Amino acid sequence: MNESAIKARTSVQNGIVSEAAESSIVTLGCRLNTYESEVMRAHADAAGLKDAIIINTCAVTAEAVRQAMQTIRRLRRERPDAKIIVTGCAAQIEPERFADLDAVDHVIGNGEKMQAETFLALASGAGERVRVNDIMSVTETASHMIDGLGSRARAYVQVQNGCDHRCTFCIIPFGRGPSRSVAAGEVVTEIRRLVENGYNEVVLTGVDMTSYGRDLPGQPTLGNLVRRVLKLVPDLRRLRLSSIDQVEVDGDLFAALAEEERLMPHLHLSLQAGDNMILKRMKRRHLRQDAIRFCEQVRRLRPDVVFGADLIAGFPTETEAMFENTFELVRACGLTYLHVFPFSPRVGTPAAKMPQVERRAVKTRAQRLREEGEKTVSEYLDTQIGLEAEILFERGHFGRTAQFAETTTDMQGAAGELMRARITGHDGRRLCGEVIS
Repeated sequence: MNESAIKARTSVQNGIVSEAAESSIVTLGCRLNTYESEVMRAHADAAGLKDAIIINTCAVTAEAVRQAMQTIRRLRRERPDAKIIVTGCAAQIEPERFADLDAVDHVIGNGEKMQAETFLALASGAGERVRVNDIMSVTETASHMIDGLGSRARAYVQVQNGCDHRCTFCIIPFGRGPSRSVAAGEVVTEIRRLVENGYNEVVLTGVDMTSYGRDLPGQPTLGNLVRRVLKLVPDLRRLRLSSIDQVEVDGDLFAALAEEERLMPHLHLSLQAGDNMILKRMKRRHLRQDAIRFCEQVRRLRPDVVFGADLIAGFPTETEAMFENTFELVRACGLTYLHVFPFSPRVGTPAAKMPQVERRAVKTRAQRLREEGEKTVSEYLDTQIGLEAEILFERGHFGRTAQFAETTTDMQGAAGELMRARITGHDGRRLCGEVIS
């Protein structure tokens, strides 16, 4: 992959535009989309695809789809002669909606976007205008070798795709298909290559990552994969997990958290709510007490762990008392980083047909959660003053600790470089530190 192309990035609303010599990729949505954009870049470059804009869409909310439509129209105005190719979850779920836009030249599905032959056809002019197959028929996720993405700070490795669960608020299974895993040997091979290329930190990512392995021979678990990676790639300094569903965490993963210092003490949990009735109506597979018990267990095993969590405010039928249970879960679980979603109905999901909470109440509840999140971050940062921390630099003076706390230091570091720093203070959002080695 062209490394100079990775560095040539500018922000586009909530997306990322990655400019290469031959084409541009606009990434909207999750980190897995960003990973897959780098795979598409490699395919497009190899195929010789010229003067094209590939828009990798998100479908998690109605707002995400609206933003994708807006981005397409704007890019058509800016690049009237470019070939506009739309893919990603929104294109997979609603291909006809994008095909109806005069601004769009091609619509390709989530399965097709990962295939080299798709880009060969597009480059030759033989590609179909709409090529979106049944994502539910996809049975495997291939391992794709990429050199990392975004910067030299950390690399992301896809180990799983798709989801077999049917939470009532979520459309993503229909964009991603069934759960499927990358064989452990292929994951190890890619991580080993990334470490040889100079990466100190690797992040494992997927749609429902804790379901890893159920479709593989022997049904290995995520914990088994983690232990295998750390054993077989001894030069890897840091291994990090993206979002996990705590109800699926296996014994090997608990053991790895307790015993493997190179597994980072930061877990982002898919909690969504703290009220048992709302969790039932969401079709989640855990109860409030399960979440609390999980956090207590992990904290006993790894006292320096920090938790982040996804929380939805204003889910249909949520009363003030139900919301208070979610609000109080932040303290009960000892959460630090909150990713708050004000509920918005997504057409095609059962939750969209449920009695909706008044929009002003939804926004108010989301704001309360965000403010609580600001407090928990500040309180956590207070506990770090005077301690030493290993910082992985991302750019200039900025990096992150093992617990993913943003940190600004008195010295600059190269992207991906590890240094130790003494924490001297914080500004409410970021730690401040003095490099000591």
